[in-house]
Amino acid sequence: MKAAIFIVVTLLSGAIAGAVLGIINQLVVEPYIDAAIDIENQNAIASGELFDPNDYALYRIWQKTGGIVAGAVLGMSIGALFGVVFAYGRPSVPGSNNKKKALILAGIIGFVLFIVPALKYPANPPGVGDPETIYYRQSLYLAFLALSGFSALGAAVLYRKIGGNEAKKMIAPGIYAAIMIVGFLAMPPNPDLITAPMDLVTNFRVASALTMAVFWVLLGLVFGTFWDRFKPHESAKISTF
Repeated sequence: MKAAIFIVVTLLSGAIAGAVLGIINQLVVEPYIDAAIDIENQNAIASGELFDPNDYALYRIWQKTGGIVAGAVLGMSIGALFGVVFAYGRPSVPGSNNKKKALILAGIIGFVLFIVPALKYPANPPGVGDPETIYYRQSLYLAFLALSGFSALGAAVLYRKIGGNEAKKMIAPGIYAAIMIVGFLAMPPNPDLITAPMDLVTNFRVASALTMAVFWVLLGLVFGTFWDRFKPHESAKISTF
């Protein structure tokens, strides 16, 4: 394994996918966030709270400007995780080349770490939910995310140990599905009622899901392309003179 090339490939792939995510979010997701925050601000004004629109406008400019950088940083952290999983699991991932393997693995990880948790605790725009329950809600989401991630990891280890028997290999995803169904039914729901317009919430969720799908596809595509180009899994050649 060429360690330096491996690090560059994982971090650069994540940074590219994350930066693109940040840019797309500016166009697709941010308008719904602006609408949700505007409703929250109007409610605050109606209740007699002091509100300075100039301070809010400056804050949103700063927040949006940093969104692309934040996306790149987030992408690098996810890319690092993705690279480690790909390096160890590459022989077991189906696909005729590394690009296809990376896309399939990105789809699996995106399903485990994003889609499954979102089915139980879907994303909401700002201002939806009681601020006093935010830590409780975050704890529920992180607990379900951890359950999905560690269950998938255990299923992957079992999948590799089973060997070449394709019928028996289906036991691993079946166990993961059973664990997540039990977790879905056993864990408490989101405690807060949605008071924002439901069309705004639904559009925000759809937009967020689409941008995250683009992120995972792009991460797999860029990572697989770089991996095929630079081949970090091959041992470095030592020249003799």
